[in-house]
Amino acid sequence: MHHVILGAGPAGVIAAETIRKVQPRDAITIVGDEKEPPYSRMAIPYLLSGKIGESGTWLRKSASHFEALQVKVVQARATRVDTAGRTVTLDNGEQLRFDTLLIATGSTPAHPPIPGIDLPGVHTCWTLADARKIMALAVKGARVLQMGAGFIGCIIMEALAARGVHLSVVEMGDRMVPRMMGPTAGGMIKEWCEKKDVQVFTGTRVEAIEAGAPLAVRLSNGQRVAADLVISATGVKPTIGFLANSGISCQQGVMTDEHMQSNVPGIYAAGDCAEALDLITGRTMVSAIQPNAADQARVAGLNMAGRPAQLKGVTQINVLDTLGLVSTSFGDWQGVPGGDQVELTDRNAGRHLSLQFKDDVMVGCNSIGWTDHVGVLRGLVEGQVKLGPWKAHLKQDPTRLMEAYIASAQAQSEWLGAADDRRR
Repeated sequence: MHHVILGAGPAGVIAAETIRKVQPRDAITIVGDEKEPPYSRMAIPYLLSGKIGESGTWLRKSASHFEALQVKVVQARATRVDTAGRTVTLDNGEQLRFDTLLIATGSTPAHPPIPGIDLPGVHTCWTLADARKIMALAVKGARVLQMGAGFIGCIIMEALAARGVHLSVVEMGDRMVPRMMGPTAGGMIKEWCEKKDVQVFTGTRVEAIEAGAPLAVRLSNGQRVAADLVISATGVKPTIGFLANSGISCQQGVMTDEHMQSNVPGIYAAGDCAEALDLITGRTMVSAIQPNAADQARVAGLNMAGRPAQLKGVTQINVLDTLGLVSTSFGDWQGVPGGDQVELTDRNAGRHLSLQFKDDVMVGCNSIGWTDHVGVLRGLVEGQVKLGPWKAHLKQDPTRLMEAYIASAQAQSEWLGAADDRRR
């Protein structure tokens, strides 16, 4: 058997290692489109901040790791998949035949149609090559303008601040982290950043970037900002364009079932390019976070190796540290039709809780400053814990999260255990 894995990020590497554990003699090939050892993009901010060197981003520290596993690593990019002929065509002209295929090609940064976006001094922050260019320009005292204040943007911002730059951030949404935080929480993050001497423009677009030293960035609010470096962090999209006309079903990402298999038998997907069932909402979604990618890769790898495995679903799990302010977002944080909610905000203490309910289940939440309860919030949402009378207690006092979790989760566990006993 020959297992081909497209993508050398965490999903691809974990899938290859999973297959090798089950099938010690099968051929495994990883195809990665960067001329680097397999690495984690999530480590790039630590590289920018100076906490690690480039080798610290590598997924596996030993240079002989993949050779020892007898996993072949090819540096190329897939351009076409022939599902009938079971081949992948690479941009170097090579064709790889496969018995099973994993699509783990991740995401590609969005390229906004802004005049001047391709000028020298304007960069995305997605690859090690990007990081090297940014580090050369983001020296202490440099003027840096970042487009985008989403989850990725805030992580990059943390690293830039550590480099001692003068930072401006432009976000089209009416608040920071608009896809993760409600208006109150997003506004509190903005206020926090401004107190840390970051200039933040929300509800604002970059209309053009004009050449020069420094660059001149024209904003939709009429202002012009001088910048030695412009970073585009305006979002990403799954890297699935090469699958056009392949017969592999795609919507936002590659559609997968509970085995992480696509509509084509023997072809799987995992990570940022895979669309899977959301455990909470029941809708399919691309969950572009590394813990979900790892779970998907293990399930896909086991099935590729002939050992049946299932993924119950993915969940929205976001924990963000923005210049020292910790925020979280779990599940259906915007609420659901017919549901209800409770919010508690203490701006002076830098704390905010927003809990969303459907019947007696907490289906989503936002929090700021509640670092002691991150695991409890996630457990209540992800475990779909029936709160019973504790819902009313939480609506009166949302801070009683730990009590609610212990009482309700334990009661639910005991009920499920009794039900299992009755079935036996």
